[in-house]
Amino acid sequence: MLRYGESVFINCPFDAPYRALLDAIVFAVHDCGLVARSALEIQDTGEVRLHKILGLIRRCKFGIHDISRTELDPKTHLPRFNMPLELGLFLGAKAFGDRSQRRKVCLVLDRHRYRYTKFCSDIAGQDPAAHSNRPLRAVIVVRNWLQTHSRYLMPGGKAMAERYRLFTRALPAMCTEAKLDPKGLIFVDYSALVVAWLKENPW
Repeated sequence: MLRYGESVFINCPFDAPYRALLDAIVFAVHDCGLVARSALEIQDTGEVRLHKILGLIRRCKFGIHDISRTELDPKTHLPRFNMPLELGLFLGAKAFGDRSQRRKVCLVLDRHRYRYTKFCSDIAGQDPAAHSNRPLRAVIVVRNWLQTHSRYLMPGGKAMAERYRLFTRALPAMCTEAKLDPKGLIFVDYSALVVAWLKENPW
C-alpha cells in the first residue's frame, strides 16, 4: 500500500507532444524517493473518470499540475480545461479536507513563469514555476520543489538531470530486454523501468 506522504499526483497533458516532459517529471519524482501517480495507471472502464481522479487526489500529499496547454484543439477549436479543473480539485481538497488533506502541497508548472496571469490569475499565490518545454529543466524544477519538502539533502538538480540523461540512453536496451516497445510504453511500464534503473544506479 502506497503511503499518502510518498505519493505525487501528476496532472498534465497525456498527448504525444507532452510525453518527453511527462517522462522527465516521473523520473524526477522517483529519483527524489517518492512515487509518481497518474490517472494513466488505472485502466478500469467501469469506473467514472472523475471518481478515479478524486481517488488519486485523496491518496496523494503532493501534486504536480501543468497548466501550460492553453492552445485550441485543432478539431474542436476549444481549449482543454482538464488540467485547471484537476488543480482546482486538488486545492479544494487541501482547503476543505480533513487534517491529512490539509497537508497537501502542490507545484504548478507552465511554459513561462508569469504566463498564467493572462488566463488563470486566481492561482497567483501558488507561484507557478517554468519548465520552458525542456525535459531537463523540468527535472530540475521538480527536484528543487521536492527538496523544500524533504527531511534530507538531495543531490542538486543538475546532477539529477544528468542522471535522467543517462537513464534515457539506457532505456532502449532496457525495453529490448523486457520485450517492450520504447515508443509505446504505458505509464506503469515506464514507471517500472525508472524504478528498476534507479535501483541499479543509486546515488
